[in-house]
Amino acid sequence: MKNRSTIGYLKILLLLILMITQIYGACIEEERAALLEIKASVKSHCADADDLLPTWTDHGGRECCHWERVTCNSTTGRITDLTLDHLFEIVYEDFSQKYWELNISLFLHFQELTNLNLAYDLLDNGIEKTGLGKLSSLKKLEMLNLAGNNIENITIFRPLGTITSLRFIDLSDNSMEGSNFPVHELAALENLEMLDLTYGEGTFERQGLESLSRLRKLKILNLGYNSFNQSILPTLRAFPSLKVLVLLANNFYGSFPAKELANLKNLEVLDLSKNNFNDTSTIQEISLLKELKTLDLSNSNLETLEFNGTMRSLVHLYLDNNKLRKGVLRSLVAFPSLKLLSLANSNMDGMIFDEDLPKLPDLEVLILKSNSFNGTLPIKGLASFSRLEVLDLSNNKFVGSIPSSIEALSSVKVLSFADNDLNGSLPLGFCELKNLHELDLSQNKFEGELPLCFSSLSSLKLFDLSLNQFSGNIPSSMIANLTSLEYVDLSHNNFEGLFSMSSFFNHTKLEVVEFISDNDKFEVETQEVKDWIPTFQLKVLVLSNCNLNRCSRSNLSFLLHQHKLQVIDMSHNSLDGTFPNWLIANNTRLEYINLRNNSFGGIGVMPPYRNVNTWWLDMSDNRLIGTIPLDIGTILPYITNLNLSRNSLEGNLPLSLGNLSEIEVLDLSDNNFSGEVSKRLLTDCPRLTVLVLSNNKLDGEVLSRNFSVTALWILLLDNNRFTGVLTNESAGNTELNTLDISGNLFSGVIPEWISQLPSMNAFLIRNNMFEGQFPCGTTPFTFLDISHNSFSGPIPSCKNFRGIEHLHLNSNRFTGPVPKSFRNLTSLLTLDLSDNKLSGKIPNLVGELSILRILLLRRNNFSGSIPRQLCQLSNVRLIDLSSNSLSGSIPSCLQNITTQGNLVFLERPNSFRGRNSFYHYASVLQRRESPLHGEDDTYEKQDEVQFVMKNRYDTYKGGILDYLSGLDFSSNNLTGSIPKELGLLSHIHAINLSHNQLTGPIPSLFSNLANIESLDISSNHLSGRVPSELIVLHFLAVFIVANNNLSGRLPERKGQFGTFTTDSYKGNPFLCGLPLEKTCRPAKPNSSLKKPPLSADENEEKWYYVDIVFFGASLAWTWFALLMGFLGILYVNPYWRMRWFAFVEECMYVSYYFLRKLRF
Repeated sequence: MKNRSTIGYLKILLLLILMITQIYGACIEEERAALLEIKASVKSHCADADDLLPTWTDHGGRECCHWERVTCNSTTGRITDLTLDHLFEIVYEDFSQKYWELNISLFLHFQELTNLNLAYDLLDNGIEKTGLGKLSSLKKLEMLNLAGNNIENITIFRPLGTITSLRFIDLSDNSMEGSNFPVHELAALENLEMLDLTYGEGTFERQGLESLSRLRKLKILNLGYNSFNQSILPTLRAFPSLKVLVLLANNFYGSFPAKELANLKNLEVLDLSKNNFNDTSTIQEISLLKELKTLDLSNSNLETLEFNGTMRSLVHLYLDNNKLRKGVLRSLVAFPSLKLLSLANSNMDGMIFDEDLPKLPDLEVLILKSNSFNGTLPIKGLASFSRLEVLDLSNNKFVGSIPSSIEALSSVKVLSFADNDLNGSLPLGFCELKNLHELDLSQNKFEGELPLCFSSLSSLKLFDLSLNQFSGNIPSSMIANLTSLEYVDLSHNNFEGLFSMSSFFNHTKLEVVEFISDNDKFEVETQEVKDWIPTFQLKVLVLSNCNLNRCSRSNLSFLLHQHKLQVIDMSHNSLDGTFPNWLIANNTRLEYINLRNNSFGGIGVMPPYRNVNTWWLDMSDNRLIGTIPLDIGTILPYITNLNLSRNSLEGNLPLSLGNLSEIEVLDLSDNNFSGEVSKRLLTDCPRLTVLVLSNNKLDGEVLSRNFSVTALWILLLDNNRFTGVLTNESAGNTELNTLDISGNLFSGVIPEWISQLPSMNAFLIRNNMFEGQFPCGTTPFTFLDISHNSFSGPIPSCKNFRGIEHLHLNSNRFTGPVPKSFRNLTSLLTLDLSDNKLSGKIPNLVGELSILRILLLRRNNFSGSIPRQLCQLSNVRLIDLSSNSLSGSIPSCLQNITTQGNLVFLERPNSFRGRNSFYHYASVLQRRESPLHGEDDTYEKQDEVQFVMKNRYDTYKGGILDYLSGLDFSSNNLTGSIPKELGLLSHIHAINLSHNQLTGPIPSLFSNLANIESLDISSNHLSGRVPSELIVLHFLAVFIVANNNLSGRLPERKGQFGTFTTDSYKGNPFLCGLPLEKTCRPAKPNSSLKKPPLSADENEEKWYYVDIVFFGASLAWTWFALLMGFLGILYVNPYWRMRWFAFVEECMYVSYYFLRKLRF
């Protein structure tokens, strides 16, 4: 019987549980229908409603209490909470964005609603007309959040006064304007405990604010980021229950308002940050606030903080971003109960001595980051804080190593010495910090191997050693023992050897793994343990340049089990196979995908379905083939950075690229795309900042029509097949900074608007068919390349050239002299006027261009001598004056040029990050917004010139120009000897003086040209020997002295001289020795008479010395042989004999009559 009753009770209990479960799972049909109407409203505004609210469906029963963003009462089944915030992507700069026409009356169906969150939902003043006031019928509504909308009309809040049940109202970030704020309506909310009016942007009049004194229960008041001033302070006395007061970023200035706030006896938190208090003499009276526990005076322009006596109630003090000095540390003894002290970025410097630190026995958090403290770490003084748990000394200038006494900080849980100049190896004392949860030693100069005893830090969650000089292997056993790890970053060190991802086998909480190697000796293996399944779900995975799976050549199957990835970077790993579409399919929250510089092939490069989260996709430098999907604008609707450059993609660019309304950087360069570019790409992408289509096969008249992307900053269309003329209207592209259309088939004249753009710096149009004259204007060019066109007339003399750095006017039809206005181009680094029809003398003003690095004037009609003013160009690296009509001698003062200067041609990458990742690791240190190391692309145009080096024209581009140096004076009419001072140009790489009329010897001082690679002095009238001293020139690859009058023995075939052929010496009949066929006559030994060695001067100057007896005998024999041969011909041939005598007789008669005529 007893058993039966027990069974009966169990049945009843089970039935009750089932009923409760059914009640909780099922919501009221009326409320369910209202939810579906709300979704329909969302869908009418945004097509992503099914992605935002996937469980809100009209089938599958009535279990709407299990829908996302919905909370029900577990007893009644009625909806109590609706969190409908952030339903739409808000584009703050897009003022034409459509607002959500929400019918507020739909919420009247939720009779037990207590919390309604509609923050950041693109609502505007229209909600007033759809029943906002009717919410007063919801008697249980306590919390209403309308933050972050566009409710500008303050009358919208008058209906709020009727909802008397409200306890919490958030109206922040709504840009309310007007002086008649409805304080009377709000004053009716007598149950109100929290009111947030942050970012109201209002300057509300004080009149009427007294009525808010009826808000006796008000405990939290946030008026931050408004335009209030001290006049509002007396009104605040009316809130006796106020515990939290936030007045940050208003218009408070002058004296600290301690007296005005003294009546707020219950105040516990006071935030006056981001104001301007230049007088803190009255801060003493803040001690009257006996309950005050937190005081925030950050960004308040404070220079001192003098406080007499003590204030024992204060527990948290924030003094960040002020102008304090190190001495303020000692004054903080006035707050003996402090547990948190933050002095970040407060302009403090100098060394911290132990006695500088105040005695604060309860201190738990000390933030001194982003100052200029130097010297060694004050570990002994810091150890006096026996309860210290958080210590942040990052971004200072501390030096030296970490002492072993670091073990004295045994209570520390969070420690950051990041971004200092600390060095040395890590002490074993670290291993005694058993309580460590976060350790950040990044951006220092630590070296050596990681201590194995780190494995004892079993509580460690964040471990960041990036950007140091650690070496050796990463101990797998150490990592395996740190099972609490959530965030590990060991990037940018000198680690070597193999690291297996299976070391994280038992790390169930792991979220972030970052390894970026800076060498080729570090490897990461993901499949060392066969078929292992990770127990963690990563959010961020960065394995860049890690020789990923180099030995096993296995695929990325270990990622098959990852479903929460938001950031993945496996760039620079030589990974091959087809593109891993499954990786994107399995991780629907992926935002950042960087797989550049691998060997992925195949066709698919896009997610297989619409992906609303991805905003960065970089698949550049792979082997992708095929075409871009036609519906890319639908697949990646919110992409901001898309880089598919340097692949083998082909076909037309899809029209849907114009649907990418969020795109900022689009790089499709170095592929095989063809066809025309859609007009929509240049008109319908309002955020497009960088468009790179270089090196394809695109055609059409892309710039003959207006392009109205007003945000466009960089447009690179070079090396395609575009045709047509440039449009005559700029369509208001005032932000355009760089335009490169080189290597196309554009024609016509340059329109005026090009020279009127206020932000244009770089304009490159080389290798086209433009003609006419280049227009002057106001554009502040720094890089202008109009070479290889058909521009004519005189060189443009424009005032807007004054700030120009690189000027390329070569290979056109310019005539006349160099303009005198060029003396004003004081920022000029490169001047290329070669291959024109310029005439006159090279102007002396060239010497005034003091920072000029490259001067190219070849193949013109310049005449006169080389101006000595060129010697003033102490920074010049390349001078080419070849193929002109210059005469005179070479200035000896040129020894002053080609010295090593600053690097000015290096690539400077542009940063276009779009946005930060939505992922943010919840670190106590709050180190950064995004865990991305990322990498920037170089879109800045590099300088490019042609120069003769090693007997051929080569093109040199970018950073190499900082190191290349040379002189080319060939093919002129220069006379005189080669200045021996040229031998002092020890940095020079090439000298070409060929095809002139130079005389004299080759200077032996050329042996000092330690870096010379090419020396051409052929086709002159040089004489003397080839100096044997030149064999010490170990980099000399090209040496040509052909077609001169050189004589004597060639240098020994040692070093580089062993590589030169007869072509280097031909046309010098008196040279002998290898590699020539002519051998040198050995000198006759004379043991009785030893001639003294010739002096250097004799070697150089007495090149003409020969044996006079031998010379005379040879000459006489030659004449005798000629005479006998002539007489022999006359004797043998009578016809020629008769002709000869007739010729002699004729000459006699002519001479006779000529003399007779002169006489008479």
